[in-house]
Amino acid sequence: MILIRDVVQQALTTGYLTIESENLLRQLLCQKYESEDFNAFLKLQLAAMAGYVKQESRELVQVKNCAY
Repeated sequence: MILIRDVVQQALTTGYLTIESENLLRQLLCQKYESEDFNAFLKLQLAAMAGYVKQESRELVQVKNCAY
């Protein structure tokens, strides 16, 4: 079974959150999870806001907006 903390650890290690991982996190957050998983998710949010983790989905939006 994949845990939120596992997905978060991968993103923190690589510095990149793929669309696939982002969708997986959405699914996992809809299920029952432990406080350690919630804390890991918060850590990921802070890392993304600080620029330590880039989100593939946001990069695609930026490219799309520049295509005009």
